[in-house]
Amino acid sequence: MKNKEHTRQVRDTVVNKFKAVFGYKRISQALNIPRSTVQAIILKWKEYQTTANLPRPGRPSKLSVHTRRRLIRDATKRPMITLDELQRSTAEVGDSVHRTTISRILHKSGLYGRVARRKPFLKDIHKKCRLKFATSHLGDTPNMWKKVLWSDETKIELFGNNAKRYVWRKSNTAEHTIPTVKHGGGSIMVWACFSSAGTGKMVKIDGKMDGAKYRTILEENLMESAKDLRLGRRFVFQQDNDPKHKAKSTMEWFKNKHIQVLEWPSQSPLNPIENLWKELKTAVHKCSPSNLTELELFCKEEWEKLSVSRCAKLIETYPKRLTAVIASKGGATKY
Repeated sequence: MKNKEHTRQVRDTVVNKFKAVFGYKRISQALNIPRSTVQAIILKWKEYQTTANLPRPGRPSKLSVHTRRRLIRDATKRPMITLDELQRSTAEVGDSVHRTTISRILHKSGLYGRVARRKPFLKDIHKKCRLKFATSHLGDTPNMWKKVLWSDETKIELFGNNAKRYVWRKSNTAEHTIPTVKHGGGSIMVWACFSSAGTGKMVKIDGKMDGAKYRTILEENLMESAKDLRLGRRFVFQQDNDPKHKAKSTMEWFKNKHIQVLEWPSQSPLNPIENLWKELKTAVHKCSPSNLTELELFCKEEWEKLSVSRCAKLIETYPKRLTAVIASKGGATKY
């Protein structure tokens, strides 16, 4: 903790001795105070021509410099530590402050509370495969990625969590609420694809998806999407490692159609279609569908509205994802 400051009389004595051509060391020994203190008093006198306390810019901090550094260090080393835990740790060393004080200190150091990203659980084998994929494809040309047709399935709920909104209202009132129902009010599963040239077909999946149904979707939509997006016959198709995608009969279908399938690492969030799913769900819920029929209609309409420039940008910046995977040695990234 910081010691109490010296009296005005002591500070005046330091200045008087300095005027009498006493050196810092001699003044320090005569008054039995640190040499650094003598130097600080004289420097202040030289600048302001006074030894009196100057007006302070605000209320002095309750926390010492040491405690502030400790708070920042704890929050940096343990990102999931709570404000309550930090408050208790400061109280243990004799500094009792409010949570907002701790929060303000962390904000000034650049640390802010944010929702932790949810990422797939990665085993060592997953990290190894992701790193191998990123390393082997980092040198691919932009034209190669433009030839990839990306695909995926996703579930879209009628009343999903994406309907979260902030409203202004008075305390203890329940105005401007958002209606919710149990289990999301129903949902639909959709399959879709896209490339740097824009979005391809979107299909609603009726019932449970199996290998036969998946091949039917491919048969009816894959080649047509590739044709609409002008990918040519030598395009590369991307799919994840779901069992129905990697089934022997499905891979035989690709072979018979002469379609090259991109080797894909397990537990990989590297598919840029995930970004489009998020934007699609936000746009669909803004349309406020009231039933599953409207939900399907809005999904297809909003999917077609996604701009070509947005799709192209996702593919253009795809090498950044690979670089991030290499930097994390196959671990989780911000993507």
